[in-house]
Order: sequence, then structure tokens, then C-alpha cells
Amino acid sequence: MVSWIGNIAKISLPTPFAVGDVNVYIIKGDVLTLIDAGVKTKEAWESFTYQLSQLGYTPNDIEQVILTHHHPDHVGLLEWLPQEIKIFGHQYCKPYLSFDEAFFSAHDQFYLTLFHEFGVHGEFAQLLKNWKSPLRFSASRSLTDIINEGDHIPGFEDWNILETLGHAQSHLSFYREKDGTMISGDHILAKISSNPLLEPPLSKKSERPKPQLQYNASLKKLFDYDISIAFTGHGAEVKDVHALVERRLQRQHDRAMQVREMIKEKALTTFEICQRLFPAVYQKELGLTLSETTAQLDFLLSKEAIKKVVNEEGIAYFCA
Repeated sequence: MVSWIGNIAKISLPTPFAVGDVNVYIIKGDVLTLIDAGVKTKEAWESFTYQLSQLGYTPNDIEQVILTHHHPDHVGLLEWLPQEIKIFGHQYCKPYLSFDEAFFSAHDQFYLTLFHEFGVHGEFAQLLKNWKSPLRFSASRSLTDIINEGDHIPGFEDWNILETLGHAQSHLSFYREKDGTMISGDHILAKISSNPLLEPPLSKKSERPKPQLQYNASLKKLFDYDISIAFTGHGAEVKDVHALVERRLQRQHDRAMQVREMIKEKALTTFEICQRLFPAVYQKELGLTLSETTAQLDFLLSKEAIKKVVNEEGIAYFCA
């Protein structure tokens, strides 16, 4: 039975992904607000409408949707919500929701270039198709309003918008100072560490984002806020956010040091390191595992703890 915690109700929806259920939130106030929109499947929609009815609402009662980020498990049901609903999100959400052809052309080239630089073996076209396959659970829908840190949303004035990049290039969190409540999306999760995913820049002329460095900075940013509870994108709420952040930062540092030890005796490519880090799952979860591997390498390079050498074929090797 879905219920209210103050003026916030958590609705958990099934997904076809390994992460399991995704949480979306109804916030009751001057404007009935939905935070995130689940994944586009019949099962998720039926679960959403049923739980919404337990709160006394239908989809037509929702007045606005605010997105924490653009990933398919957080935006999919936008496509099935009434057209008059206002949708707020970071500017990076826009090309994904509109399926912008120019952006996706640059998007595909971005990953094909990375596959080559990483020394990935296999049919690149099929690898790219697999990488993009979760997009079929996303939504084709336009943002009505672009938001970022410092902005205010009508009917949502009690909440501060925080840019928390790292897990996604569009990631926003929302903080209510009067009671220390945070809607953290996938920035903070209770049981697992958010994967800093490799994503292309908005402009193909821009440098590749370094999501692990962004994520670490976004985690440290939370020390500036007195957070009593964080409502998360997956799983349970988090009450001691600062302690969790300390653990996440330390664990990430330890993982990076393991990678450094791995390349002390022999220079390896990103793909070779990925195979050693994730021997059981790298083929099935290439996007996640390459992202995690690159995250640790970016971190080590930022600390000047390793060196990167690119050979004549454009393949990068790393050594300590």
C-alpha cells in the first residue's frame, strides 16, 4: 500500500533492468508534481496507475513532471502521460527525449571512436546497437522547460535545484532546506554505488566528459547541506547521507588503486583492464563495465598516478 511521508509518496515501478525497481515520487502541494516517470513498459504503467489510484489520483491529475535525469528508467512513461503536463529537466535531457537526429549521429560516432581507442574487440555496429538498446524503453516527448541549479519551479518553490552530474550528464537533485529532505535520483543510492556512465558531450566539439571526476565533485557538494533524508531513485531512503558519501569516495579510491596495481607490470588497454575487472559480465554489460573502467582510469590520470600512451593506431595503453 503506497502511503504519504509528509507530502511525499514513493511509487516503486518494475523495470527490465538488472538494477530492479525504480522509484518515482508524487509531491503534494500547490501543484501536484511527479518526480521522474519510470520505464515505458505495460507492467510499469499498470503499476503506476494502480498505486496512483491508492493515493486518490489519476494521471490526469498530475500537473507537472520534474526529471532527475534522462535515463530510460526515469523518463519512459512520459510518453503515456497527458500532453498538457509541463515537463522540467536539464538541457541534456532534450536531445534524448526528442530523439534529435544530429545529436544521435554525433552520439554514435562518439562511441565508435571510444571503442577503437579502448581497444575493444568485436563488431562495432552490433556493440553500438547493444549499447543503445535500453533507449527503446525511453520516451519520445519534448521538455517544456529547461532547468538548472539556482532556478525555481512554480509550485515547487520550497525546493532548491542542485546540479549533481556524474551518473548522468543531466543529473539534478532537489533539496528542501526547511526539513533537510532531498530527492536524490540516482546520485545517492542506499545499497549500491551509482555507475558514472560514459556519455557524449552536448556539442561534438567539446571534450569528453569525465563522469567519475564529476561524480566525486557532486558527492562532496552534499557536505554543504544538512540532509535529514534522501529519497532515492532505486531502493530505500538514506538517512545518514554524509557518512554514505564518505564510504562511496573511499571505496572508489580503493577500486582505482586496484586498477593501478593491475597495470604496474604491463601496459593494458581500457578493454583489457575491463576484462580483468569484470570477467563474468563484461560481454553482457559492456556499457556499464567500460564506463566503470574508464572512471577509475580518469581518476588515476587526474592524480597523475598512471600514464596514458596512444600508439600509432590510436589505441590507448595505460601503465603505472
